[in-house]
Amino acid sequence: MSTQYLNLTEGKIAYDDQGAGPLVVCLPSMGDVRGEYRFLAPRLVEAGYRVVTMDVRGHGESSARWSDYTVGAWGSDIIALIKHLNAGPALVVGTSMGAAGAVYAAAEAPELVSAIVLVGPFVRVMGPKWQALTMANLVAFPLWGVAFWGAYYRTLYPTAKPADFEGYVANLKQNLKEPGRLAALRGMLSDLKTASDERLAKVEVPVHIIMGSKDRDFKSPEKEVQNIVERLTATRPTTQIIPDAGHYPHAEMPEATAQSILGFFSSINSTSKTK
Repeated sequence: MSTQYLNLTEGKIAYDDQGAGPLVVCLPSMGDVRGEYRFLAPRLVEAGYRVVTMDVRGHGESSARWSDYTVGAWGSDIIALIKHLNAGPALVVGTSMGAAGAVYAAAEAPELVSAIVLVGPFVRVMGPKWQALTMANLVAFPLWGVAFWGAYYRTLYPTAKPADFEGYVANLKQNLKEPGRLAALRGMLSDLKTASDERLAKVEVPVHIIMGSKDRDFKSPEKEVQNIVERLTATRPTTQIIPDAGHYPHAEMPEATAQSILGFFSSINSTSKTK
């Protein structure tokens, strides 16, 4: 499968396109690449979906240098890609900050987004600006920044690291060593997620929230799910906690996560047929 590209004003967005059927667009988290979905995508394709996995701006095979790495920019890239594919409306799956991009896209272009799945979602303003900048500064220096991110990334898989985990992490670190990529990560870490926070109440498409019970990025994954549910006043989201999974349940517990997502997609199809 060869990489395809969406050309935008400031650069290009890399993506893979496989399968046939209703369109699913998958957005990885910051500091990760579209290979994050290497276990989920085949399961969705087998279930009859066309799955497009994209590298976010600054990472993977997408261009490294952009003027904007915020949630709003990510969401705008999702919208641009769906328009480019001319196959919407799309089901959008986003992890971590990618979930914030999905919220933005759903609120800004509901005609192009039929539903969203939020995995380990960072979609709210979680603290003051100084906290975000402190985290961002930890990756400011090339050698230290890459090592820090590699060590931190390992903690996000608390129970079942995939068989290819060591090689995958090595490739992530190698990608971050390319010119401009660590600066992109720093820009993402600096973003408070204000753009998605402000749009949570405006999302009217169906929403499914998935969290790992051992996601160390949240003091209480269960409480974070409830916080988001309370903010999604225009829709009634469904939720699922994946036992023992961390921040990447679709890579750590792919079978359980795929079942959860496919069940959500099936419920949307059933609801639309009865209207």
